[in-house]
Amino acid sequence: MSAAPFPDRARIDAFDKVRGVTEYTADIKFPDLLYAMTVTARIAKGTMTGLSTDAAMRVPGVVRVLTPDDFPPLPPPAGEDGPPSPPPTLETRIAYRGQPVALVVAKTLEAAIAGAEAVRPSFADEEFSSRIDSKGAKREPTEDWTAGNAAEAMAGATTTIEASYESPTQHHNPIELLATTAVWADGRLTIYECSQGVGGTKGGVAGSLSLDPAIIDVKSATIGGAFGQKGGFGQRQTALVARAAMLTSRPVKLVLPRGQIFHVATYRPNSLHKVQLGADANGKMIAARYHAEHEQSLTGIFPPSDYHESPMRMYGIENYRGTAANIRIDRQAPGYMRAPHPQPSCFAFESAVDELAYKLRRDPVALRIANDTQVDPKTGNPLSSRFLNECLKEGAERFGWSQRTPEPGSMKAEDGTQIGWGVACGCYPSMMTPAIATLRVSANGSTRFATSGHEMGQGIRTAIAAVLLGGLDINPDRLEIAIGDTTAAPQHMTAGSWGSAGAIPVTAKAVDRMRAAVSELLAGRQIAGNLHRQLATVRRPFIEIEVSEVAPGQNADALDALRQGYAVAGPEYPEFTTMSYIAHFVEVRIEPGTRRVRMPRVVSIADCGRVISPRTAASQVRGGVVWAFSAALREATEIDRRYGGYLNNDLADYVVAVNADIGEIDVGFVDQPDPLANSMGLKGLGEVAMVGASAAIANAIFHATGKRLRELPIRVEHLL
Repeated sequence: MSAAPFPDRARIDAFDKVRGVTEYTADIKFPDLLYAMTVTARIAKGTMTGLSTDAAMRVPGVVRVLTPDDFPPLPPPAGEDGPPSPPPTLETRIAYRGQPVALVVAKTLEAAIAGAEAVRPSFADEEFSSRIDSKGAKREPTEDWTAGNAAEAMAGATTTIEASYESPTQHHNPIELLATTAVWADGRLTIYECSQGVGGTKGGVAGSLSLDPAIIDVKSATIGGAFGQKGGFGQRQTALVARAAMLTSRPVKLVLPRGQIFHVATYRPNSLHKVQLGADANGKMIAARYHAEHEQSLTGIFPPSDYHESPMRMYGIENYRGTAANIRIDRQAPGYMRAPHPQPSCFAFESAVDELAYKLRRDPVALRIANDTQVDPKTGNPLSSRFLNECLKEGAERFGWSQRTPEPGSMKAEDGTQIGWGVACGCYPSMMTPAIATLRVSANGSTRFATSGHEMGQGIRTAIAAVLLGGLDINPDRLEIAIGDTTAAPQHMTAGSWGSAGAIPVTAKAVDRMRAAVSELLAGRQIAGNLHRQLATVRRPFIEIEVSEVAPGQNADALDALRQGYAVAGPEYPEFTTMSYIAHFVEVRIEPGTRRVRMPRVVSIADCGRVISPRTAASQVRGGVVWAFSAALREATEIDRRYGGYLNNDLADYVVAVNADIGEIDVGFVDQPDPLANSMGLKGLGEVAMVGASAAIANAIFHATGKRLRELPIRVEHLL
């Protein structure tokens, strides 16, 4: 397909969503449906010594109570080099508060809730560690990231800064709750779940319940927000609901309450960051030493070493030493939450760069521009494309950066409101997955395209439609895009900003293959009308083609790995590294009396390769900036040290940004295709959109007040 800019198209699902027509997992109805509710552990660590279900079974409408005895034993862990372990089911050993210990199934939701409240588990509790600084927390060093000799280079630096930063525990809180409906019929198990990875869910449930994956289908047509919470190899509840459906021979639905989600789902861990930067006499950053550590469950695998993946590649710092550690405690495992590692790591690193700029008496934008690079310091390979300086220059021009006075506290409104202008950058790995796609164009006016992907609100269906409608003369009103369905095509998890890179190149390939198939069919005949009309004229009911695509450096083995559920490539490809970049410029205003922080305007310019869907791309950046504001100034999960649970486990107490907090967000794109990343020249956007924006806000607050705040969230009391 041509590399011309794609036109701005409306979201193909917008009309249905605003009318309330779109069907989410919890909306799906079945005859004879049963409702489920989990019973959770009231201790943070120990053993369940008894489980009385008699009172629950006397609740009118309760059909069954599932206990650990209703589940097969899990296979032993495969180790670090083996396949991921399936999600656990119900166990008597308690690893964290809120762990499910039983599942009540009833004819009504009310009966299921009453039954769950009537179950009486008993426990033998043990001493536990609930926080990073709790007694008994265990530090566990992990692998280092190194380039050059940071210690030697730091010793030769003429200017250095060293500072420590902290990001809090935070939870995803998508509006859609975790929901699963399972149907067991005719020897097949069909699961409807809000999942970012239905292929992984299929494998995870098969492993948890000792089933043949061939008899399991998983469907997730539309998700009401996910942000990493609904990824992986299935939620813990999935196998519970599936087992309940099998034992009762009736469909079973569970919608987990938000308070339980806080205690059982993954989250962004509390993390600590110590950054040291060194520059030479010309202001070139020549050395970085960075240590990161975060809270981790006793068996969790969320890797702290990945905090270095973005900072190491942000600038041309040839000497870098990154160390990391887990701090093992007794809560559930943390996991991937939008911009998982770069959100906290770039808050720390880009705050440190700002501190260095002030110590050098250099403009923060100029310092960043002077430290550009075209080489990956980690591998020594070239970067496939990098337009971060273009992002900085365009952003500075749009924002009016040249009008900024550099001294902290020097910009004020007439009423005494302090004004601060801050800048920070972000980068994120651009990865790709293999995909298999089927495209059928029919004479009856319909088109069906099936491939790997999940629609979480980010607009992947709209991007796919942009390629199909841009390359084929088909009826847009009868276009079906089947994704998030293991019966439609092999499904890879959609996360890590690789969704479009997996789906769009294979879509373009399908367009080219369909054009060739139609040309061969018509054999030079000139037939008026669109493709549907042409097929009808030659009396061909349909044309169907199948194509596949793999990432750079992958071969046909990647397609087999796709069928098993996971086959990500990048950002380190055999001959190059691919990263996405962004620059954020932020204005904050701090009221003189209340010290309330407002953000009237932001300019964000992204380098994400070729922009396929301008409207949804801009929406991704705006959403990332809003969340970065929320992460910087509002969000923190409060842990109860007494009992190991979460205190603010609902949207009434978990404070997030609201409309009144946010002003104008001006979004721009470099829109230069990456020549190596994939056939369409695109790079990831959804994650990088958030990266660096929290640092830009903190840097703006310093510029406004002269207070360098290194712990998130920044709140009114920190500015008094």
